[in-house]
This record gives sequence, C-alpha cells and structure tokens, in this order.
Amino acid sequence: MREWNFIDFSGEDTIGLVWLNRPPVNAVNGAMYLEIKEFFDNVASHLPDARVIVLGGRGKHFCGGNDLAEFQTMTPENAGERMRLVREAFWAIYDCPVPVIAAVHGVAVGTGLAIAASCDLVVAAEGARFALPEVNVGVMGGAKHLSRLVPQGVVRRLHLQGNLVPAEELERYGGICEIVPGDQLDATARELARSIARHSPAVLRFAKRSLNAIEYMPLKEGYEIEQGLTGELAAYDDSKEAVNAFLERRAPVYTGH
Repeated sequence: MREWNFIDFSGEDTIGLVWLNRPPVNAVNGAMYLEIKEFFDNVASHLPDARVIVLGGRGKHFCGGNDLAEFQTMTPENAGERMRLVREAFWAIYDCPVPVIAAVHGVAVGTGLAIAASCDLVVAAEGARFALPEVNVGVMGGAKHLSRLVPQGVVRRLHLQGNLVPAEELERYGGICEIVPGDQLDATARELARSIARHSPAVLRFAKRSLNAIEYMPLKEGYEIEQGLTGELAAYDDSKEAVNAFLERRAPVYTGH
C-alpha cells in the first residue's frame, strides 16, 4: 500500500475528507504533485464510499503555492517534464469522478488557487486570501484556472498585479459559494457535501462527467452531450428509482447501479 507523505484522508459515510499536508504552508513540490495526481486518479480505491470530497489544508493555510526552490533549478530543458506533472495533478482533481469541494482558509496562492479552482465548488473562511503571484517570481500559470471563478478583467488584474485579494472579492463574482467564520468552515463544507451526496452516486458521476464535458462547449453541442448522457443513464436502476420516488412522493433508495 502506498505511503502518503503529503496527503491525509478519511471517509465519513458518503463524504470523503482530504487534506493537503506539507508544513508549514502546504507549498507543493514535485513529490506532492505526484501524490495529488495518484490519489485523485484513483480516488475510488482510497475512498470507495465517497460521493463527494471535501479538500482542505492542514495548518494555517490551504496552500501557499509552488515550492519556490524548484523554480531556482528550472531550465528550458527540464521545465517540460516538471510542468507536465503539475498540470496532471490539477487535471486529476478536475477530472475526479465525484464532485470536489475546496474548503479554503488562510491563503490559496498560485498553485493553491489553481487547486481550489480545479474543484467543483469553493467555500472559504473569513480572512482567506487568493492571489496569482507568478509575475512576482518570474513564472507563468494559474490565470486560466482563475477564469473559472471570476471574469476576464479580474483575471488580468490579479495576474498582472500579483497581489493578495480577499475571498470576498471572488465571492461577489460567484467564484466562491460562501464565506463563513473560520471555526465554521469545516462544518459548512461538509453540510454542502451532504446536500450533494444525498443523490444517487451513479447520477452524480454522470453529472460530474457532463459538467466537465460541456464547460467550454457551445450551447447546441453541449446540450446534445447532456441528452446523450440521459440516454446512457436510462440503463441504470438509480435513474428509474429517482423518478419513481419523486412521483410516488417518497425518499429514494439508491444502489449506485
């Protein structure tokens, strides 16, 4: 069994709880990117009952960004392989077959912002701050991830300035679902997760697959994808159980099939 050095996780009924854990600020190095990739690529093996995952950070911060020491040894020759691992870690979160909720406290900067924006939903603690500080340290990245949370004009300002901004600024554009006192962040994220996990695990997997597929598609092509997935779902018992329970005014009983 793999030993996890930079990730902690546990299951709570149908909720999976995952924490970034690399003190002091959860700055991500190559080994940690690999753990993130391997975990989320195989999440069903590690948290088989999870219908939703809450992703947080141990300590004072969600994630302080990329380990800057790795940029000191980066060259045009070795950058390609290093960058491949970074993006594959982000894609593993984005493509996780179940919804992922980021629970952000402290700072989420650079890589931390990209990790949060790779999730399906974001909740934040009061005082949380976000930034794209790449221009401050002579690198690029994170702007496309930020565009999932805020309009392009805000993306450009944050990327070009490199300053920390309060979570409240992103919330105003819909990028953050809710901001709560720090001692309520965990409970709020879990409550949001439970509101999702009450649905069929099979249907949730289809919903996640659908949302990712259509995110950047034109209207007509995207809706056709959704219709096709409805056709696939018709073969599942949970699909029929969902509609039957609704019509019969009773609680559904899902099997995941």
